[in-house]
Amino acid sequence: MAEKQINPFVRLGLEIGPIVAFFVAYVKLKGQTFTIGGTDYDGFILVTAGFIPLILLSTFLMWKLSGHISKMQIVTAVLVVVFGGLTVWLNDDRFIKMKPTMIYTLFAGILGFGLLRGESYLKYVMEGMMPLQHEGWLILTRRLMFFFALLAILNEVIWRTMSTDAWVNFKTFGLTVAIFVFFMTQNGLFQKYAIEEKNG
Repeated sequence: MAEKQINPFVRLGLEIGPIVAFFVAYVKLKGQTFTIGGTDYDGFILVTAGFIPLILLSTFLMWKLSGHISKMQIVTAVLVVVFGGLTVWLNDDRFIKMKPTMIYTLFAGILGFGLLRGESYLKYVMEGMMPLQHEGWLILTRRLMFFFALLAILNEVIWRTMSTDAWVNFKTFGLTVAIFVFFMTQNGLFQKYAIEEKNG
């Protein structure tokens, strides 16, 4: 099925809406304890429980509206269900905090495997957005692989050594800003290796 164009604001809302909702809910419920079925859960656990159906709903709506969801979105949704589910089931916030580590390690590994084969798997995901020469794709993929590996390490350091507040801020704002800045700093590469569209 061909991907349908959807309103960019709707797309943005579906992509970052669940993360914003997670942050807002955490701010409201942090420090509180709720007793459910005789078991005490802190606010972070309940927020995580709400985040799981929210990410599934946003992924479904993205597919329904555009007729397409990327493999990255599918992997992210699956890992949210797995690690979020373990967090709630075991009443242990370490699992959801490890999720970004798993995601970025997986993405770095997939990109690295492709590079070993002389291919850019990133090209298959993003080619429609920015056509580049083969060499450009390889360079961008190599940079993104190292960037994802760095984010995985950074997430581990932050959740293991800092407070939950610090980790939530990092996940909500730090990761988003870091990815935005990364692609902004690749402007020179995009210009150098861009494939110009032929007129007529």
